[in-house]
Amino acid sequence: MRPSTLLIAGIVAGVLSTGAHPFAARAAAGTEARTGVITGRVELRRPPVPQSRRPSTADLGHSSVPLEPPRQMSVVYLESAPRGAFEQVEPGHAVMDQRNETFVPHVLAITTGTTVDFPNSDRIYHNVFSLSKTRPFDLGRYAAGHSKSIRFDRPGIVRVFCDIHSHMSAFILVFNHPFFAVTDAAGHYRIENVPPGTYTLVAWNEGVTTDSRPVTVGDAGATEADFLLR
Repeated sequence: MRPSTLLIAGIVAGVLSTGAHPFAARAAAGTEARTGVITGRVELRRPPVPQSRRPSTADLGHSSVPLEPPRQMSVVYLESAPRGAFEQVEPGHAVMDQRNETFVPHVLAITTGTTVDFPNSDRIYHNVFSLSKTRPFDLGRYAAGHSKSIRFDRPGIVRVFCDIHSHMSAFILVFNHPFFAVTDAAGHYRIENVPPGTYTLVAWNEGVTTDSRPVTVGDAGATEADFLLR
């Protein structure tokens, strides 16, 4: 199965049966269910090759050097959400900036219903668009200091581009549950408030193979799971 297919299947997956409702108060004890934490590190054996930058008309009179996106950043998530997770997801707000001819952040993970702002922090025009089936859109061209927004209501993967600058691209991963995390620059991640149970944990990174493994989370403490993506 291709990485993109596995990712979309995992994001859209239904509820995993894990017994009693993990988010509801325990009727007998009158206390909230305890949750655990999943931590670990994602190591890339062969980091993705950066996309080459092609000159454009925007280069005239413009001497800035585009930032190199942190392509080593990965996303780790539960393939299927625990029962009751959908009730806890509230619409959020996020920002993907356009700065120095680069989308910042290069990888953004959000929950369904989140509105993402795309401000233009450069001194030149930009355009933000996507042809993804999850959320196709085209914000058109707009100048520095302006911002446009899009709401993402379906889970899946969205590849974002600028039609003026072919070297600009980014990823937005939309989940229908909150159990995911984007790794830091060293590959470390942390997923909190996970109800006790056994799940399939998936690690994704652009351009490399997606990996998955089973994890069992207790009602307290941390569960460790490391990945090596080749």
